[in-house]
Amino acid sequence: MELHVNNSTYEVDVEPEMPLLWVIRDILNLKGTKFACGIAQCGACTVHIDGEPVRSCSYPVFAAEGKLITTIEGLSADASHPVQQAWIKHQVPQCGYCQSGQIMAAVSLLNKKPRPTDADINAAMTNICRCGTYKRIRDAIHDVAGSNAEFYQA
Repeated sequence: MELHVNNSTYEVDVEPEMPLLWVIRDILNLKGTKFACGIAQCGACTVHIDGEPVRSCSYPVFAAEGKLITTIEGLSADASHPVQQAWIKHQVPQCGYCQSGQIMAAVSLLNKKPRPTDADINAAMTNICRCGTYKRIRDAIHDVAGSNAEFYQA
């Protein structure tokens, strides 16, 4: 199969039903996307497929063929993306495990609603943070929304 990940093209020889997460982590060696629940509930494995957030732990790789896949590594090589910068500024992570998925969900939200309300954030940010940094996540999203950043996705 041919996959388009972070503006690069890869040929992968895997079972079509293999979860995209394992191709990203184990075949392409992109370790920012995390495994947690394995049942598409927590969101630690969130990536973008054609700009939409997808929980890659339950998304079969064959369904991603020919689509544009963006992982956390694809947002920026140096953490300069506005959402990543807001996460740093607001000290969002505690353990940090879920944060790549949180960031990918936030980028998707901001692409759709550049000035989200608290209700918009609550509706869109369904990823679980075991450390409970939801207020800092909301503050970081509002900070980016108020910054007039010119772009949200790579």
